[in-house]
Amino acid sequence: MTSAPRIVRSTARSLLLLSACSLLSAAEQRPNVLLILVDDLKPLSGSYGDALARTPSIDRLAARGVQFDLAYCNQAVCAPSRFNLMLGSRSTSTGLYGLGNNLRQVLPDAVTLPQHFARHGYRTESLGKVFHVGHGNLGDPDSFGVPHFKDKVIEYALPESTGGKVTREEALFGNIKSDVPTKQLHRGAAWEAPVLPDETYADGRVARETVNRLRTAKARGTPFFLAVGFARPHLPFTVPKKYWDLYDPAKFQLARHTTLPTGAPTYAVKGIGELNQYDPIPDAPPVSPDLQRKLIHGYYASTSYMDAQLGVVLAELDRLGLATNTLVVLWGDNGFSFGTHGDWTKHTNYEESNHIPLIFAGPGIAAGARTRALIETVDIFPTLCALTGLPAPTGPQPIDGLSQLPVLRDPKTKVRDHAYHAFPRPRPGRGEWLGRAIRTERYRFVEWKSVRASTEPADLELYDYVADPGETTNVAAQQPEVVAKLRALLARHPAAKLPFAAKP
Repeated sequence: MTSAPRIVRSTARSLLLLSACSLLSAAEQRPNVLLILVDDLKPLSGSYGDALARTPSIDRLAARGVQFDLAYCNQAVCAPSRFNLMLGSRSTSTGLYGLGNNLRQVLPDAVTLPQHFARHGYRTESLGKVFHVGHGNLGDPDSFGVPHFKDKVIEYALPESTGGKVTREEALFGNIKSDVPTKQLHRGAAWEAPVLPDETYADGRVARETVNRLRTAKARGTPFFLAVGFARPHLPFTVPKKYWDLYDPAKFQLARHTTLPTGAPTYAVKGIGELNQYDPIPDAPPVSPDLQRKLIHGYYASTSYMDAQLGVVLAELDRLGLATNTLVVLWGDNGFSFGTHGDWTKHTNYEESNHIPLIFAGPGIAAGARTRALIETVDIFPTLCALTGLPAPTGPQPIDGLSQLPVLRDPKTKVRDHAYHAFPRPRPGRGEWLGRAIRTERYRFVEWKSVRASTEPADLELYDYVADPGETTNVAAQQPEVVAKLRALLARHPAAKLPFAAKP
């Protein structure tokens, strides 16, 4: 009489064990994920059509996957852009617009991209610059299953580059407290070019540690989600001399249109902020032609240095036999301007700040394809879920991203009819304004509105990239029909949340 329950219990345990084994087997068969995040990388590579760029690793990766020619970040500054990536949520949905915003203070229960993968059997690890750490921001240690491998963003090898003092940007990015205001600290050099090994700087060390992690992952045999962040080409342009030697600076073209677009709001541009935190950049414009050429040279050299570190990682992925079952995503967190509109670096709603490189490669993805399908940073989260067979993200944070799996299967397909991004901007004497933008294949439309005074009339910008690829003229007043159409698209998006920690 007692044997039947035992048989039932034994059968139930066997079924549970079989079910668990089946789930484990399914998890082991899922592709790995190698997510490469690059700081301040614009679409500057041979694969993106830049004839000067020496980027063999990016070019080889593009030849193995799908390159998005119309990829856009959701906010052109690193910390919010990385929140956009990891949450699948735009800044206007979360209120996270600032460098110092703390993710868990705003969204304590958010499920980030790596957390979602960890819940479905992946081992999650991070190295280098993944979340932004600095400006009071500590990143998000909760997102990964093992401690983060942290390294520097602001780094010098030569004593003369710092004068032996902690520099402004070192203090900000290192969360170093000082007895004096940051702006009174010493300015570090904007570049250096020592004859030293690649591992002298963070990206070289991060690449070598990534190789170690890949070898361990191969031996472990369970699916992995590995986020690897490279710091260059973010300022300062501090890389070994051999990467500077790849280029002839006389061949670099300086920006052709260096003034505010005709008819644009004066506050829509930024100028040389951030750049002027380095020596020998002047506090205010102009930046001399010789100095501009040196900065452009430094950016290209830094990009080639980063590309070499990417090559180290991809070569090991191939050597270990992991490439056939690993999804590789290369993403730039925002663009970079070389003086167009008088702007340097990013922090605007213009093309050079928001246009980013984005490449997907790996199993189930068309090889050697380019697409003009529009894509946003927030789309990466749901797209990776679709590629790996995981459930789509559901939050609890707002999910703004759309899976671009149809495009990765057929690059002629399109999922979006526009991309969306935003940037807040102080307006002298009138508080903070927020510019929300629509980017279609042909146009960019920006609607600027006061964060506080909702009754103030909006300022509008419209740029036609067929007639005016350099964004020289705001044609919003001349094309009311186009404005009406794009404004209707913008109205479909939820109202923007106020910047977090702003006083009501």
